[in-house]
Amino acid sequence: MVVVPSGNFLMGSRPDEKGRLDNEGPQRKVTIAKSFAVGKFEVTFAEWDACASAGGCKYRPGDNGWGRDKRPVMRVSWDDITKDYLPWLVLKTGKPYRLLTEAEWEYAARAGSITPFYFGSDEKELCHYANVADRVGKEIYADWKIADCRDGYANTAPVGSFKPNAFGLYDMHGNVLEWVQDCWNGNYSRAPSDGSAWATGECGMRVLRGGSWAREPQYQRLATRNKYQTNTRSFSIGFRVARALGF
Repeated sequence: MVVVPSGNFLMGSRPDEKGRLDNEGPQRKVTIAKSFAVGKFEVTFAEWDACASAGGCKYRPGDNGWGRDKRPVMRVSWDDITKDYLPWLVLKTGKPYRLLTEAEWEYAARAGSITPFYFGSDEKELCHYANVADRVGKEIYADWKIADCRDGYANTAPVGSFKPNAFGLYDMHGNVLEWVQDCWNGNYSRAPSDGSAWATGECGMRVLRGGSWAREPQYQRLATRNKYQTNTRSFSIGFRVARALGF
């Protein structure tokens, strides 16, 4: 876990940001009043398999033959995580583990940056910092729109394989999309400004952040938002955990 300090930031994207979608605004100031802990890495297959072996997780996802161990767990739904994995982890550790809120996720991912990516604005640098749809994957999926670089992986990569952001968090761009707590809303017009989860809206759909190994540069930007039904399992979806401090 990495401690992320309190602070405030502008959430969302500027109207002139390249690749911007309407659901990324209006940009607004969000205050994170208390520091919190965030998983340094995405939750791995090894960590999920420990839950399954202990009887806490009823579902053991497949890995498509790509490997397990330190690769990010995938094909886990929001329901799988919140009904099985997190309750098991809380019981095992005595700590209040949970998903990040959408605001916490973007604040942690930005790590003080105001650019489209936490390393700057040049998408040509993506392959140093993220596992994305790139020229390696192009050799397998010929119809992809890709980043013009090679990250060395055609699908998921072991967590921590790329450069971290300024908070020391890895894979905040790419690898797998990450479920967060919030219900889906189509823009930020009435969104909370205190960093809490948005508990109203289309709650059968939940937000995911962070792009994935299968998405092109536009969808790796820090402001990019995704939504899926809570029972969705996909080879591009995983998660990381968070918890309050002082426990």
